[in-house]
Amino acid sequence: MAKERIFRVVFHNQDKVYELYAEHVNQGHLFGFVEIGGFLFGERSTVVVDPSEEKLRDEFEGVQSTLLPMHAIVRIDQVSRRGTARISEGSGNVTPFPVYGPGPGKGGQ
Repeated sequence: MAKERIFRVVFHNQDKVYELYAEHVNQGHLFGFVEIGGFLFGERSTVVVDPSEEKLRDEFEGVQSTLLPMHAIVRIDQVSRRGTARISEGSGNVTPFPVYGPGPGKGGQ
């Protein structure tokens, strides 16, 4: 029997950094997107509840897979076991790539 593969996916979403664990990571059918599916979260029956993981579980409840733009992804790692999914503040001195400047006719020339 093949060993189950687990991926840790870290990406930017609305000035926050999301860290999710998933079973499937593939090139999306749409150009420039990565498809993430089979989300893995902790058991709901545990007494200790992580509010960040609960928020992620609620946000992705009923979602079979999602498409993330490539430029939003920070990294994808294959890991040996699932960790805790979380949302953290994206503030810092690192600017996500790409950074768009003013367009034509908006003072750019």
